[in-house]
Amino acid sequence: MTMLDNAVTATETLTVTKKSKRRRGVRVHFTQFKWLYLLLLPGIIYFLLFRYWPMYGAIIAFKDYVPFLGIQDSPWVGFAHFEDFFSSPDFPRLLANTLILALLSLVIAFPLTIIVALLLNEMRLMILKRTVQTLIYIPHFLSWTVVASLTYLLFALDIGPLFQLINGILGTEINFLADPAWFRPIIVLQDIWKNTGWGTIIFLAALAGVDQAQYEAAIIDGAGRFQRVWHITLPSIAPTVVVMLVLQMGQVLNTGFEQIYLMTNSLNRSVADVFDTYVYFMGITQGSYSYSTAVGLFKAVVGVVLIFGANWLAKRFTQAGIF
Repeated sequence: MTMLDNAVTATETLTVTKKSKRRRGVRVHFTQFKWLYLLLLPGIIYFLLFRYWPMYGAIIAFKDYVPFLGIQDSPWVGFAHFEDFFSSPDFPRLLANTLILALLSLVIAFPLTIIVALLLNEMRLMILKRTVQTLIYIPHFLSWTVVASLTYLLFALDIGPLFQLINGILGTEINFLADPAWFRPIIVLQDIWKNTGWGTIIFLAALAGVDQAQYEAAIIDGAGRFQRVWHITLPSIAPTVVVMLVLQMGQVLNTGFEQIYLMTNSLNRSVADVFDTYVYFMGITQGSYSYSTAVGLFKAVVGVVLIFGANWLAKRFTQAGIF
């Protein structure tokens, strides 16, 4: 019994010693990096106040929210708003419009960003490279209001330069701003013009980390420029491409409220209505706060599921993911 007691005492002492060392190590760590954590504090406060705390309001998606009663006293209705939304004739149209725009962006705009980054990386004249980079970055800093205004000026009926040019070549009288068939191409072209240059930054950073010795060895072996890009550059930036693609999947249902809203009119609404604008019209203009919150919550949940699903597939097939 004495030996057993001594063993138990020794074990307890060792455990206490390890905990003490761990606490002392944490204390030393925070003391050593206190200024870094202080700089991190504003970001943490921002996310807590403006990202996490508003999530409490999502509870009204399960209530019949009345502003005068408040969130807590409003009657509970469960999944009634979700059932109304899924059974609504608007749901298939909204889902189709949103997915089509998202897929067009994913298939056209996302690969174009990689292609532009590869083209910039192959430029050897630095002055030309920096000039082109600056020029394609500038549109990103313009608001969607400015972009929509420029679009209306270029495609304005009868007086727009592009309206006159395209219709003169085709011999037609197409009203591009009102024709539903032209709404999606215009949205995709706006997105490409505004965001492609800015999106190349991450891929150019990844390209800067490619081992130059591989290129030198490929040149010695007689590989051409296209072969070097295909067999060295693309495999080297593949993990970055996968991560960006996973993040892009989470934004599938976020087509962008400002851009769509500014380009929507009564003639193209049949293809222009998406989840983002629908939430605005139902929540702000019609006062259906609980119903619009349910729609927004559905969109957010789908985004989370897509991120986890895309990340799982990426790790399964490419061994690269974001978590």
